[in-house]
Amino acid sequence: MVKAIEGIIAPLVTPFDESGRLDAARAKGEIRRLLDAGVDGISPGGSTGEGAALTDGELAELVRLIRAEDPEIPVIAGVIRNSTPAAVSAGLAAKEAGADALMVTPVSYNVLVPDDEGNYNFYREISDRVGLPIVIYNVVPQNTITAPLFGKLLEIENVVGIKQSVGGIMAFYEMKMVNGKRGKVFSATDDMLCSTYELGADGAISAILTVFPELCVEMWKDFKEGRREHALELQNRMYFTWQAIAGSQFPIRIKYALRLMGRDAGWPRGPICHMGEEEKRRIRGALEAGGFLETVSADKGE
Repeated sequence: MVKAIEGIIAPLVTPFDESGRLDAARAKGEIRRLLDAGVDGISPGGSTGEGAALTDGELAELVRLIRAEDPEIPVIAGVIRNSTPAAVSAGLAAKEAGADALMVTPVSYNVLVPDDEGNYNFYREISDRVGLPIVIYNVVPQNTITAPLFGKLLEIENVVGIKQSVGGIMAFYEMKMVNGKRGKVFSATDDMLCSTYELGADGAISAILTVFPELCVEMWKDFKEGRREHALELQNRMYFTWQAIAGSQFPIRIKYALRLMGRDAGWPRGPICHMGEEEKRRIRGALEAGGFLETVSADKGE
């Protein structure tokens, strides 16, 4: 039976220890936090989870850890690779470990970026060889999946939707307007999730979900049950924290924010290894302003 892929699908951070090895114990803690918050699915190996830096074996291990904690929760495994064979290999490893679907990023390395026909063949071959539902992760500025191209990709048997990240809320709206109800469109506009729900999002697969899982589940339920004003209040409350976290190297900033809030998500994997003091002050200040910290003192192990 194909599990429903909709609602709040939280990306999983990938905890590493100080030497850069996958830390299973810390990962289990984060998985349990997301499950206890009531998310509708978990996605390991995406941008939040530093998926481009994971081996196929590590991606499979994360899938197994989630499956061990909850045999029924939909698991949408991130695949961030720069060739068709590498993407197929990662997809097969995730499938064998128990993933229900894949979230596949287009090739990102600049000289390997294909044209529309190449992108179509990329997703078609992954579909044919792995045989799992595919959500396209539209996040690569130099290889954007346009709204018309997404419509074409929906002709591929296992392509079921798109996670719309690049281009912000305007690109999200275009994706919905061009394709209507053909395929699911998930929001990754972290600072305006509620606004994208108003535009017809089928849910979200977005880094902010792993930072504030309880609030994001609450916001989605509020929206679905007609409490639109309160849902917007929650979006507004989280806005400045995301502005402090967003940008390049954001996984290290997410882990810093989690540490300040009492969650041990470990270290990032090199070469992401440094945060400036101004970045830390900005994150602490945003968390304080949003009421997410009772007190802010030392850097809690930094």
